Amino acid sequence: MTDRPASWRMPTPKQMEKLAAEAARRQAPPATAPDAPLPAGYWESVLKDPRAEATGAEMRQRRLSEIQRHILRISCRRCERTVEIQTADAVRLYGGNAIWKDVAQRLLDNTCQQRTGRHEEDGCWPAFETP
Repeated sequence: MTDRPASWRMPTPKQMEKLAAEAARRQAPPATAPDAPLPAGYWESVLKDPRAEATGAEMRQRRLSEIQRHILRISCRRCERTVEIQTADAVRLYGGNAIWKDVAQRLLDNTCQQRTGRHEEDGCWPAFETP
């Protein structure tokens, strides 16, 4: 072992500034104007993304026969319960023409624990989730 201090391995302040400047220069994104045209395949890749398929509101209004997901999940904002059902079972129980929003509300209402006696307050408050 040697008696050298650990500082002999550290770069000098001037060397550290030089390294920081090089790193900042390498990490800088290419300068493009905000109104520059997008690459040719940009919108195609955005539209092919499965997340662009349907918004939450569109998904709630779909018929069960139109939904491609295997599992449908609904939770209650009020009592924090979550109910899952396979799409095939939902079609079998409620029919292919049933709207997902109506089926989800029925699933929550069938097992609701929050009953106050007032129509405005009774029942669960659905929150549609994506599995």
